[in-house]
Amino acid sequence: MGIIINLDVMMARRKKSLTDLSAEVDLTLANLSILKNNKAKAIRFTTLDALCRALDCQPGDLLEYVPDEP
Repeated sequence: MGIIINLDVMMARRKKSLTDLSAEVDLTLANLSILKNNKAKAIRFTTLDALCRALDCQPGDLLEYVPDEP
């Protein structure tokens, strides 16, 4: 499976909407939605940094490795 982005989980814990987070991290709703729905192929460290600041979390709270099943 690979890397899972748990953005929706952290947003729910912090009670932040996609619109509010978009304004805080200066990303479009479309790009945040791609991250939230695990459709992203990559993420910039600057984006990860901005998300961690806005959500008051660590990168490990947002990213999870799930190994492929044999």
